[in-house]
Amino acid sequence: MDAPAPAALIGLDWGTTSARAYRFGREGNVLGERSGPLGIQQVRDGRFAEALTGLLGPWADDAVPRIACGMIGSRQGWVEAAYVQCPADLRTLADRLARVESARLAIVPGVSTRDEHAIPDVIRGEETQLLGALAPDSADVLAVLPGTHSKWAHVARGRLIDFRTYMTGEIYAVMLEHSILGRLAQARADTSGEAARGFMRGVERGLASGALAHDLFGARTLALHGELANHEVADWLSGLLIGREIADARRWATARGLDGAPVHVVGTAALAARYASGLQCAGWPIADTPSDAAARGLWRIAVAANLVDGASR
Repeated sequence: MDAPAPAALIGLDWGTTSARAYRFGREGNVLGERSGPLGIQQVRDGRFAEALTGLLGPWADDAVPRIACGMIGSRQGWVEAAYVQCPADLRTLADRLARVESARLAIVPGVSTRDEHAIPDVIRGEETQLLGALAPDSADVLAVLPGTHSKWAHVARGRLIDFRTYMTGEIYAVMLEHSILGRLAQARADTSGEAARGFMRGVERGLASGALAHDLFGARTLALHGELANHEVADWLSGLLIGREIADARRWATARGLDGAPVHVVGTAALAARYASGLQCAGWPIADTPSDAAARGLWRIAVAANLVDGASR
């Protein structure tokens, strides 16, 4: 049996609830992946070195540099990688890596901005995904990164110009788990057209004008009046929240002169598909986006920081 190809770098996308590791070859090709429920919320008493060893498994003995992005660099993480200000580019991130020397680990900083009311906004991990997902020579690109805290970003020629956060995923979870809406929501007996129908009805409501605090109650009243099946409540609620996010993001993009720009959807397949459906309902074009954005971004930052000597970008 042939010996495994030697590694040149270990990359880590280390978030709040889970972590994923990538083993890179000399040309930036991913030789293997490992993942586990080892996000920073699962690491007790600061035992990050132990968690890293468990995540890497047989790769723990690879004597190569390591680079990580995500919440591992937050105040609750291993060490804090201080935020850099927008606009931020590859060089800025590479120059501001935080270090855990004992683990041969470099951590990518997050990025901060302020909205039109001077309220601060932050991202941590998505900056790396954006660098991996978007071509460095693209001018005025618009991207959405769905998640617990969904991010919309304006990127131009490899520079993160500005971004905006929506707590869509967290609001959805809170409403289902801790509000009266969750008592109505029942699991679907199947995953056929009923999920899509309930979701798209919610999207249409979300794209229209209205007050979210009022519209949320529609998930209850529509079900009470027999106009929404209980097993459609969760999908309708998801559609409402995503639709309202898209409507506001469109106003933000328009103010930046980006309303006609196709949207790059960067995220996991299931959630990205929901956002793609919502964008299509809004008449917003969608651009193709690679699925391995975090890995690509980690490699690019590592090379820019000279962590991998003579490596291909």
